[in-house]
Amino acid sequence: MADPSLVEIVRDLEQEHRSLAHILDAMDESYWYRDTASTGWQVRHQISHLAFFDHRAVLALLDPDAFVEDRRRIMASAPHDPSVDMAETSRPADLRRIWYEHSQALIAASRQVPPGMRVPWYGPSMSTKSFLTARLMECWAHGEDVAAAVSLEREGTSRLRHVAHIGVATRAFCLSINGLPADDSPVVIELRSPDGDIWKWESGTSTEGGELQSIRGEALDFCRVVTQRRRIEETTLAVVGIAAQSWMDVAQAFAGPPGRKN
Repeated sequence: MADPSLVEIVRDLEQEHRSLAHILDAMDESYWYRDTASTGWQVRHQISHLAFFDHRAVLALLDPDAFVEDRRRIMASAPHDPSVDMAETSRPADLRRIWYEHSQALIAASRQVPPGMRVPWYGPSMSTKSFLTARLMECWAHGEDVAAAVSLEREGTSRLRHVAHIGVATRAFCLSINGLPADDSPVVIELRSPDGDIWKWESGTSTEGGELQSIRGEALDFCRVVTQRRRIEETTLAVVGIAAQSWMDVAQAFAGPPGRKN
C-alpha cells in the first residue's frame, strides 16, 4: 500500500507546478525579461533554474549513480551557475516548454520510487518525502519571485504547510551555516493557514526553564520569511524571545550558503 503522506506530497507538488504554469501561460513574452528580487535574475532565469533542478531531481530519483556523477561535474564548474544557462540560449516559449516537460517528468518519477529510498542531493541525502517537499518549496518560492515581478499577488493555499514544515525543521541548519551557537530552547510556532486553521509546531527539546518563546502569525508571512522572500519587518509575525528572534534573523529553508539576513 502506498504511503498516504507520500501520495499527498506528490499531489501537492503537482498542484504547485500547475499553479506556476497558469502564471506563465498568462504572461506576455516581454514579462520574461522583467527583473526579479534575485540580483541579476529576470523571470526567465527563475524558470531556467527550476527546469535545471527538476531535471536533476528526476536523475536523483531514477538513477542515483548518474546523478552523483553529474553533481561532481557541476560542483567542479563552480562558481559558474549552470542552472541559468538555458535562460540565455532559449526563447521564452521554449523555456516554458522545457520547464514543463521536466516538471511532468519529476511528477512521474515521484510515483515510481519506493518510500524508503534515500535520495542523493547537493547536501545530505534525504527521504523521498523530504526531497519532494523541498522541490515543492523551491517551486513555490521561485513562483513568488515570478509573481512579484509581474505584479501578481498570489493567495496562499494549504500547500504552504509543507513550506512551513521545512522552515521549522531547518532551524539548527540556519544557525550552523551562519556560525551561530546551537540553541535548543523551546519555541512554539503557531500559524494561521489560508483556510483559517491553526498550524502548530514546537521546535527544540530543552527542558530547562525560561521565558516562553513563540512565533505567531500568518502562515504566508512565515513561509515568505523562511524562504527569504520577505523580511520580518515586512510581515505581521509576532516573534517573542531571544532564541526565536535569533532564528528568524537568519531563517533559511533552502540548502546552500547563508542568504541574506533579515
